[in-house]
Amino acid sequence: MMKLRYPLLFLLLTGCLILAFYLTQPKWPEHADYYPVGRDINNFELIDADNKPFTPANLLGHWTFLFVGYTFCPDICPTTLADIRSVYDQLKKLAPTTQVVFVSADPQRDDPARLKTYTAFFNPEFKAATAPHDKLFPFVRNLGLVYSIAKEGEKDYLIDHSASIVLINPKGKLQGVFRPKVERGQVPLVQMDSMLSDFSRILKLTGH
Repeated sequence: MMKLRYPLLFLLLTGCLILAFYLTQPKWPEHADYYPVGRDINNFELIDADNKPFTPANLLGHWTFLFVGYTFCPDICPTTLADIRSVYDQLKKLAPTTQVVFVSADPQRDDPARLKTYTAFFNPEFKAATAPHDKLFPFVRNLGLVYSIAKEGEKDYLIDHSASIVLINPKGKLQGVFRPKVERGQVPLVQMDSMLSDFSRILKLTGH
C-alpha cells in the first residue's frame, strides 16, 4: 500500500492540474458559428452613405457587425437595427473599436442619402453601404449570406435576405456568424444577449 501512495498522489495532482488548465481556458461561443483563424474576404468596393468608397480598408482596425437588408424592409431590418442599438454601448464597452455596418441589397431605391437618414435614425455612428448587384452579390455571398429579389421594378417590391449578423475581425477576416432564432410565425431575429455573450468569448479566444 505504501508503494502505491506516491504514484496515486502524482496522478491525483496531475489530474487536478489538467482540470485547472481546462477550466481557465476561454470558452468557445455557444451559439455563433466561429472561425478560429478567420476566413478571408475577397476584395470588394461598395459605396457608403457619404457617397465614398467602402472597401476592405474600412474594416481594418475594427470589430465589425455587418447586417444585410434594405430600408424598405417591413420587419427584420428595423427590428434588428433597433436591437443592435439597444446593446451598442455594451458592444463598445467590450471592444471600443466596434462598428456596425448595414449593407443594402436594394441599390435601386437605397441611394446614399436615404441610407444615411435610415441608419442615423437608429444611431448616427452606424455605417451603411451598397453597390450595383454585380458587385454586391459576390460580396454578400462571400460572407455566407444571401438575398434575392422576386419582382424588382414593381412598386413596393420585397427582398428576401439573410437575417444573420456577421462578425469581421480587425484584420478584415470573417470571425463568426450570429444566426437568428427561428420560430414558427415569428420574425427571425438574432438574440442580442447570446450575441453579447458569444462576442465576449470570441474576444478572449482571439486575445483581444
